[in-house]
Amino acid sequence: MTFSSKRIYKISFWHHIIFWVVYFLFNTFRWGSYFNDYLYSIKTNLLGFPIHIALCYFNIYFLMPKFLFKRRYIPYIVLIISAIYLMVLAKFNLTYFLISNNVWPEGPEPINHLTLNYTIDMMIGELYVITFVTAIKVTLDFLKEQKRVADLEKDQLETELLFLKSQISPHFFFNTLNNIHSLALEKSNKTSKIILRLSELMRYLLYETKSKRQSLEKEIICIQNYLDLEKIRHDDSLEVNMSIAGELENKEIAPILLLTFVENAFKHGVSKNIGVIKVDIDFNIEGDFLYFTITNPLPAVSDFKNEINHSSGIGLENVKKRLILGYNKDDFELTIKDDHHIFEVKLKIKVSNL
Repeated sequence: MTFSSKRIYKISFWHHIIFWVVYFLFNTFRWGSYFNDYLYSIKTNLLGFPIHIALCYFNIYFLMPKFLFKRRYIPYIVLIISAIYLMVLAKFNLTYFLISNNVWPEGPEPINHLTLNYTIDMMIGELYVITFVTAIKVTLDFLKEQKRVADLEKDQLETELLFLKSQISPHFFFNTLNNIHSLALEKSNKTSKIILRLSELMRYLLYETKSKRQSLEKEIICIQNYLDLEKIRHDDSLEVNMSIAGELENKEIAPILLLTFVENAFKHGVSKNIGVIKVDIDFNIEGDFLYFTITNPLPAVSDFKNEINHSSGIGLENVKKRLILGYNKDDFELTIKDDHHIFEVKLKIKVSNL
Protein backbone atom coordinates (compact mmCIF):
# COMPACT_ATOMS: atom_id res chain seq x y z
CA MET A 1 0.00 0.00 0.00
CA THR A 2 1.19 3.46 -0.82
CA PHE A 3 1.98 6.05 1.81
CA SER A 4 -0.97 8.21 0.81
CA SER A 5 -3.49 5.41 1.27
CA LYS A 6 -2.21 4.75 4.77
CA ARG A 7 -2.55 8.39 5.65
CA ILE A 8 -6.14 8.43 4.43
CA TYR A 9 -7.55 5.28 6.04
CA LYS A 10 -5.35 4.41 9.00
CA ILE A 11 -7.15 4.70 12.36
CA SER A 12 -4.69 6.09 14.87
CA PHE A 13 -4.87 6.18 18.68
CA TRP A 14 -5.93 9.82 18.57
CA HIS A 15 -8.82 9.02 16.25
CA HIS A 16 -10.16 6.67 18.94
CA ILE A 17 -9.77 9.31 21.64
CA ILE A 18 -11.45 12.02 19.59
CA PHE A 19 -14.35 9.74 18.64
CA TRP A 20 -15.13 8.68 22.19
CA VAL A 21 -14.72 12.20 23.61
CA VAL A 22 -17.14 13.62 21.02
CA TYR A 23 -19.56 10.74 21.57
CA PHE A 24 -19.32 11.22 25.36
CA LEU A 25 -20.02 14.96 25.14
CA PHE A 26 -22.94 14.39 22.81
CA ASN A 27 -24.47 11.78 25.09
CA THR A 28 -23.87 13.89 28.20
CA PHE A 29 -25.64 16.93 26.78
CA ARG A 30 -28.40 14.78 25.36
CA TRP A 31 -29.30 13.08 28.63
CA GLY A 32 -28.50 16.15 30.71
CA SER A 33 -31.11 18.04 28.71
CA TYR A 34 -33.53 15.13 29.00
CA PHE A 35 -33.19 14.85 32.81
CA ASN A 36 -32.54 18.56 33.27
CA ASP A 37 -29.66 17.33 35.45
CA TYR A 38 -26.25 17.57 33.80
CA LEU A 39 -24.37 16.37 36.89
CA TYR A 40 -26.36 13.15 36.93
CA SER A 41 -25.78 12.76 33.16
CA ILE A 42 -22.02 13.17 33.59
CA LYS A 43 -21.93 10.54 36.35
CA THR A 44 -23.97 7.97 34.43
CA ASN A 45 -21.98 8.49 31.23
CA LEU A 46 -18.66 8.25 33.07
CA LEU A 47 -19.89 4.91 34.35
CA GLY A 48 -21.48 3.75 31.11
CA PHE A 49 -18.82 4.71 28.58
CA PRO A 50 -16.13 2.32 29.81
CA ILE A 51 -18.73 -0.39 29.35
CA HIS A 52 -19.51 0.84 25.82
CA ILE A 53 -15.82 0.95 24.93
CA ALA A 54 -15.09 -2.48 26.38
CA LEU A 55 -17.97 -4.11 24.51
CA CYS A 56 -17.14 -2.39 21.21
CA TYR A 57 -13.46 -3.33 21.23
CA PHE A 58 -14.21 -6.83 22.50
CA ASN A 59 -16.52 -7.30 19.52
CA ILE A 60 -14.32 -5.64 16.88
CA TYR A 61 -10.92 -6.99 17.81
CA PHE A 62 -11.78 -10.38 19.32
CA LEU A 63 -15.23 -11.78 18.57
CA MET A 64 -15.42 -10.74 14.91
CA PRO A 65 -11.93 -11.99 13.87
CA LYS A 66 -12.17 -15.17 15.94
CA PHE A 67 -15.74 -16.16 15.15
CA LEU A 68 -17.68 -13.98 12.69
CA PHE A 69 -15.00 -13.80 9.98
CA LYS A 70 -14.49 -17.56 10.30
CA ARG A 71 -18.24 -18.13 9.86
CA ARG A 72 -18.71 -19.49 13.34
CA TYR A 73 -22.00 -17.64 13.67
CA ILE A 74 -23.66 -19.48 16.57
CA PRO A 75 -20.69 -19.12 18.98
CA TYR A 76 -20.44 -15.46 17.94
CA ILE A 77 -24.10 -14.73 18.68
CA VAL A 78 -23.97 -16.57 22.01
CA LEU A 79 -20.81 -14.75 23.11
CA ILE A 80 -21.91 -11.26 22.04
CA ILE A 81 -25.28 -11.63 23.80
CA SER A 82 -23.58 -13.03 26.91
CA ALA A 83 -21.05 -10.19 26.96
CA ILE A 84 -23.79 -7.57 26.60
CA TYR A 85 -25.84 -9.17 29.39
CA LEU A 86 -22.86 -9.29 31.77
CA MET A 87 -22.07 -5.64 31.06
CA VAL A 88 -25.70 -4.64 31.65
CA LEU A 89 -25.61 -6.53 34.95
CA ALA A 90 -22.41 -4.70 35.90
CA LYS A 91 -23.90 -1.37 34.86
CA PHE A 92 -27.01 -1.96 36.99
CA ASN A 93 -25.05 -2.74 40.13
CA LEU A 94 -22.53 0.10 39.66
CA THR A 95 -25.34 2.60 39.05
CA TYR A 96 -27.32 1.32 42.04
CA PHE A 97 -24.42 1.44 44.52
CA LEU A 98 -22.48 4.45 43.20
CA ILE A 99 -24.98 6.89 41.70
CA SER A 100 -28.65 6.35 42.52
CA ASN A 101 -31.06 3.71 43.78
CA ASN A 102 -33.28 4.57 40.83
CA VAL A 103 -31.18 3.00 38.07
CA TRP A 104 -33.69 3.70 35.27
CA PRO A 105 -35.11 7.19 35.64
CA GLU A 106 -36.04 7.38 31.96
CA GLY A 107 -38.01 4.12 32.22
CA PRO A 108 -41.78 3.75 32.59
CA GLU A 109 -41.47 3.38 36.37
CA PRO A 110 -38.74 3.65 39.02
CA ILE A 111 -36.99 0.38 39.77
CA ASN A 112 -34.42 -0.65 42.36
CA HIS A 113 -33.91 -4.22 41.20
CA LEU A 114 -33.02 -5.93 37.92
CA THR A 115 -36.10 -6.44 35.74
CA LEU A 116 -36.66 -8.03 32.36
CA ASN A 117 -37.76 -4.76 30.73
CA TYR A 118 -34.70 -2.95 32.06
CA THR A 119 -32.38 -5.75 30.93
CA ILE A 120 -33.86 -5.87 27.40
CA ASP A 121 -33.85 -2.07 27.03
CA MET A 122 -30.23 -1.74 28.20
CA MET A 123 -29.09 -4.64 26.03
CA ILE A 124 -30.70 -3.03 22.98
CA GLY A 125 -28.95 0.25 23.88
CA GLU A 126 -25.59 -1.47 24.14
CA LEU A 127 -26.25 -3.32 20.89
CA TYR A 128 -26.96 0.01 19.22
CA VAL A 129 -23.61 1.42 20.36
CA ILE A 130 -21.77 -1.74 19.27
CA THR A 131 -23.48 -1.70 15.86
CA PHE A 132 -22.73 1.98 15.33
CA VAL A 133 -19.03 1.66 16.17
CA THR A 134 -18.66 -1.61 14.27
CA ALA A 135 -20.26 -0.04 11.18
CA ILE A 136 -17.66 2.76 11.26
CA LYS A 137 -14.82 0.25 11.62
CA VAL A 138 -16.13 -2.02 8.85
CA THR A 139 -16.64 0.96 6.52
CA LEU A 140 -13.11 2.24 7.07
CA ASP A 141 -11.69 -1.26 6.62
CA PHE A 142 -13.65 -1.59 3.39
CA LEU A 143 -12.34 1.73 2.08
CA LYS A 144 -8.81 0.75 3.09
CA GLU A 145 -9.11 -2.57 1.28
CA GLN A 146 -10.56 -0.91 -1.81
CA LYS A 147 -7.66 1.53 -1.84
CA ARG A 148 -5.18 -1.31 -1.40
CA VAL A 149 -6.71 -3.28 -4.28
CA ALA A 150 -6.73 -0.16 -6.47
CA ASP A 151 -3.06 0.48 -5.66
CA LEU A 152 -2.18 -3.13 -6.44
CA GLU A 153 -4.03 -2.99 -9.75
CA LYS A 154 -2.29 0.27 -10.62
CA ASP A 155 1.11 -1.18 -9.71
CA GLN A 156 0.33 -4.31 -11.73
CA LEU A 157 -0.61 -2.25 -14.78
CA GLU A 158 2.52 -0.14 -14.49
CA THR A 159 4.66 -3.26 -14.07
CA GLU A 160 3.07 -4.89 -17.11
CA LEU A 161 3.62 -1.75 -19.16
CA LEU A 162 7.28 -1.70 -18.18
CA PHE A 163 7.54 -5.38 -19.08
CA LEU A 164 6.01 -4.78 -22.50
CA LYS A 165 8.43 -1.90 -23.09
CA SER A 166 11.36 -4.09 -22.10
CA GLN A 167 10.26 -6.63 -24.73
CA ILE A 168 10.55 -3.96 -27.41
CA SER A 169 13.88 -2.30 -26.69
CA PRO A 170 16.19 -5.34 -26.38
CA HIS A 171 14.65 -6.86 -29.50
CA PHE A 172 15.40 -3.70 -31.44
CA PHE A 173 18.95 -3.46 -30.11
CA PHE A 174 19.76 -7.05 -31.05
CA ASN A 175 18.57 -6.51 -34.61
CA THR A 176 20.63 -3.36 -35.02
CA LEU A 177 23.74 -4.90 -33.46
CA ASN A 178 23.46 -7.76 -35.93
CA ASN A 179 23.44 -5.19 -38.72
CA ILE A 180 26.55 -3.53 -37.31
CA HIS A 181 28.26 -6.90 -37.03
CA SER A 182 27.56 -7.67 -40.69
CA LEU A 183 28.86 -4.30 -41.87
CA ALA A 184 31.92 -4.57 -39.64
CA LEU A 185 32.81 -7.89 -41.24
CA GLU A 186 32.56 -6.18 -44.61
CA LYS A 187 34.66 -3.28 -43.29
CA SER A 188 32.00 -0.91 -44.55
CA ASN A 189 32.41 2.84 -44.01
CA LYS A 190 28.73 2.89 -42.99
CA THR A 191 29.55 1.26 -39.67
CA SER A 192 30.43 4.49 -37.84
CA LYS A 193 27.21 6.18 -39.04
CA ILE A 194 25.11 3.29 -37.80
CA ILE A 195 26.86 3.32 -34.43
CA LEU A 196 26.18 7.07 -34.11
CA ARG A 197 22.48 6.60 -34.91
CA LEU A 198 22.28 3.65 -32.55
CA SER A 199 23.87 5.73 -29.80
CA GLU A 200 21.20 8.41 -30.24
CA LEU A 201 18.47 5.79 -30.12
CA MET A 202 19.92 4.14 -27.03
CA ARG A 203 20.11 7.48 -25.25
CA TYR A 204 16.45 8.12 -26.04
CA LEU A 205 15.19 4.63 -25.20
CA LEU A 206 17.14 4.42 -21.94
CA TYR A 207 16.57 7.89 -20.53
CA GLU A 208 13.46 9.39 -22.11
CA THR A 209 10.91 6.56 -22.21
CA LYS A 210 10.36 5.97 -18.49
CA SER A 211 7.34 8.23 -18.25
CA LYS A 212 3.86 7.21 -19.39
CA ARG A 213 3.82 9.85 -22.12
CA GLN A 214 6.50 11.36 -24.30
CA SER A 215 6.69 14.21 -26.79
CA LEU A 216 5.32 13.21 -30.19
CA GLU A 217 8.11 15.20 -31.84
CA LYS A 218 10.74 13.13 -30.02
CA GLU A 219 8.96 9.93 -30.98
CA ILE A 220 9.07 10.89 -34.63
CA ILE A 221 12.76 11.79 -34.34
CA CYS A 222 13.32 8.34 -32.82
CA ILE A 223 11.56 6.73 -35.78
CA GLN A 224 13.57 8.88 -38.18
CA ASN A 225 16.81 7.67 -36.58
CA TYR A 226 15.62 4.10 -36.99
CA LEU A 227 14.80 4.74 -40.65
CA ASP A 228 18.24 6.27 -41.20
CA LEU A 229 19.79 3.08 -39.83
CA GLU A 230 17.74 0.94 -42.18
CA LYS A 231 18.49 3.17 -45.18
CA ILE A 232 22.23 2.86 -44.53
CA ARG A 233 21.89 -0.91 -44.36
CA HIS A 234 19.67 -1.37 -47.42
CA ASP A 235 21.13 1.28 -49.76
CA ASP A 236 19.11 1.84 -52.92
CA SER A 237 16.94 -1.22 -52.39
CA LEU A 238 14.82 0.68 -49.85
CA GLU A 239 12.40 3.52 -50.57
CA VAL A 240 10.81 5.15 -47.53
CA ASN A 241 8.17 7.82 -47.94
CA MET A 242 7.31 9.55 -44.68
CA SER A 243 4.83 12.41 -44.54
CA ILE A 244 3.80 14.58 -41.60
CA ALA A 245 0.73 16.79 -41.55
CA GLY A 246 -0.76 18.83 -38.74
CA GLU A 247 0.57 20.48 -35.59
CA LEU A 248 3.15 18.39 -33.70
CA GLU A 249 3.99 20.84 -30.95
CA ASN A 250 2.78 20.16 -27.41
CA LYS A 251 1.46 16.70 -28.29
CA GLU A 252 2.40 13.56 -26.37
CA ILE A 253 2.01 9.82 -26.85
CA ALA A 254 3.01 6.57 -25.12
CA PRO A 255 6.77 6.13 -25.71
CA ILE A 256 8.13 3.79 -28.42
CA LEU A 257 4.60 2.72 -29.33
CA LEU A 258 4.81 3.63 -33.01
CA LEU A 259 8.37 2.34 -33.33
CA THR A 260 7.05 -1.20 -32.90
CA PHE A 261 4.99 -0.90 -36.09
CA VAL A 262 7.95 0.51 -38.00
CA GLU A 263 10.29 -2.20 -36.73
CA ASN A 264 7.68 -4.83 -37.61
CA ALA A 265 7.47 -3.50 -41.17
CA PHE A 266 11.21 -3.84 -41.67
CA LYS A 267 11.71 -7.13 -39.90
CA HIS A 268 8.86 -9.01 -41.55
CA GLY A 269 8.44 -7.04 -44.77
CA VAL A 270 11.57 -5.32 -46.00
CA SER A 271 14.15 -7.88 -44.86
CA LYS A 272 12.20 -10.79 -46.39
CA ASN A 273 11.77 -9.24 -49.86
CA ILE A 274 14.13 -9.03 -52.80
CA GLY A 275 14.53 -5.94 -54.96
CA VAL A 276 13.39 -2.39 -54.35
CA ILE A 277 11.09 -2.22 -51.33
CA LYS A 278 8.71 0.64 -50.65
CA VAL A 279 7.51 1.61 -47.18
CA ASP A 280 4.97 4.41 -46.66
CA ILE A 281 4.58 6.09 -43.28
CA ASP A 282 2.05 8.86 -42.67
CA PHE A 283 1.52 11.02 -39.59
CA ASN A 284 -1.61 13.17 -39.68
CA ILE A 285 -2.60 15.19 -36.60
CA GLU A 286 -6.18 16.40 -36.53
CA GLY A 287 -7.26 18.08 -33.32
CA ASP A 288 -6.49 15.78 -30.39
CA PHE A 289 -5.91 12.68 -32.53
CA LEU A 290 -3.01 11.28 -34.49
CA TYR A 291 -3.83 9.21 -37.57
CA PHE A 292 -0.81 6.96 -38.15
CA THR A 293 -0.54 4.68 -41.18
CA ILE A 294 2.28 2.41 -42.29
CA THR A 295 2.27 0.04 -45.25
CA ASN A 296 4.92 -2.43 -46.35
CA PRO A 297 5.08 -5.34 -48.80
CA LEU A 298 4.90 -8.92 -47.59
CA PRO A 299 7.28 -11.60 -48.89
CA ALA A 300 6.19 -13.26 -52.10
CA VAL A 301 7.59 -16.58 -50.93
CA SER A 302 4.90 -18.55 -49.06
CA ASP A 303 7.44 -20.45 -46.95
CA PHE A 304 7.89 -17.36 -44.81
CA LYS A 305 4.17 -16.87 -44.12
CA ASN A 306 3.84 -18.89 -40.94
CA GLU A 307 7.04 -17.44 -39.50
CA ILE A 308 5.89 -13.91 -40.22
CA ASN A 309 2.42 -14.42 -38.76
CA HIS A 310 3.89 -15.88 -35.57
CA SER A 311 6.76 -13.45 -34.96
CA SER A 312 4.94 -10.36 -36.16
CA GLY A 313 1.89 -11.34 -34.13
CA ILE A 314 3.86 -11.29 -30.89
CA GLY A 315 5.04 -7.72 -31.42
CA LEU A 316 1.62 -6.48 -32.48
CA GLU A 317 -0.06 -8.22 -29.56
CA ASN A 318 2.32 -6.37 -27.24
CA VAL A 319 1.26 -3.09 -28.83
CA LYS A 320 -2.41 -3.97 -28.36
CA LYS A 321 -1.78 -4.71 -24.69
CA ARG A 322 0.04 -1.41 -24.22
CA LEU A 323 -2.85 0.44 -25.85
CA ILE A 324 -5.41 -1.29 -23.63
CA LEU A 325 -3.37 -0.69 -20.46
CA GLY A 326 -2.32 2.86 -21.25
CA TYR A 327 -5.40 4.37 -22.90
CA ASN A 328 -9.15 4.47 -22.51
CA LYS A 329 -11.02 2.40 -25.08
CA ASP A 330 -12.39 5.54 -26.76
CA ASP A 331 -8.90 7.05 -27.13
CA PHE A 332 -7.57 4.68 -29.79
CA GLU A 333 -8.60 2.56 -32.76
CA LEU A 334 -6.22 0.03 -34.31
CA THR A 335 -6.80 -1.59 -37.73
CA ILE A 336 -4.45 -4.17 -39.26
CA LYS A 337 -4.90 -5.41 -42.85
CA ASP A 338 -3.11 -8.06 -44.90
CA ASP A 339 -4.30 -7.67 -48.48
CA HIS A 340 -2.61 -8.70 -51.74
CA HIS A 341 0.87 -8.97 -50.23
CA ILE A 342 0.55 -5.52 -48.66
CA PHE A 343 0.58 -5.21 -44.88
CA GLU A 344 -1.12 -2.08 -43.56
CA VAL A 345 -1.46 -0.76 -40.02
CA LYS A 346 -3.73 2.15 -39.20
CA LEU A 347 -3.82 3.67 -35.73
CA LYS A 348 -6.04 6.47 -34.57
CA ILE A 349 -4.83 7.57 -31.14
CA LYS A 350 -5.42 10.49 -28.84
CA VAL A 351 -2.35 12.66 -28.44
CA SER A 352 -2.92 14.74 -25.31
CA ASN A 353 -1.34 18.13 -24.77
CA LEU A 354 1.89 18.46 -22.83
